[in-house]
Amino acid sequence: GAEGSTLMSYFSKNQIQALKPKITFSTLRDLQCPVLQSNDLQGKPEESCSTEELFEWLGAVWNQVSLDNNSSSFLSTYCCPEPSTVVEKAFLCTITGFIIPEKIIQLLEQLCCYFHEPKLAYWLTLTVHGFADSPVSWRESEHGFHKGGENLYNFVIFKNLDYWLQMAVGAHDDCPP
Repeated sequence: GAEGSTLMSYFSKNQIQALKPKITFSTLRDLQCPVLQSNDLQGKPEESCSTEELFEWLGAVWNQVSLDNNSSSFLSTYCCPEPSTVVEKAFLCTITGFIIPEKIIQLLEQLCCYFHEPKLAYWLTLTVHGFADSPVSWRESEHGFHKGGENLYNFVIFKNLDYWLQMAVGAHDDCPP
């Protein structure tokens, strides 16, 4: 109605435009992946990796760090935590933009549906990064972006629909409830 018309007039007059999220897909081939057990957060030597090891490994994958522990560049070396397995194809979908919580829940539900049919994958992840200078904060504390800006959470969903929830917040932020 009239409110919508006024709002659209405001946006167009101030040269504000709606942007759609940017979506990119990539296929990672022969990816060394950690072995995880849904009921074992701490990991067990020679059986499964811990939540911390997975979180570090995911960071390396997101940042396209070589996982072969080759020290030819001498900048940094990293290898996948053990035990691990080679996955022939892994899919990485990145959505960049402002995404409302309802859309994140919808994505999470769709990812859970992935396991309704027999699949070879044992687990998958959904990670949500907040902007470093996001005005959103947990509880009543101001977001400490000026001192760090960490602001993300990660769901690891297993074939049996168990899940892990990992959260990272800055040292100057309150922990989520």
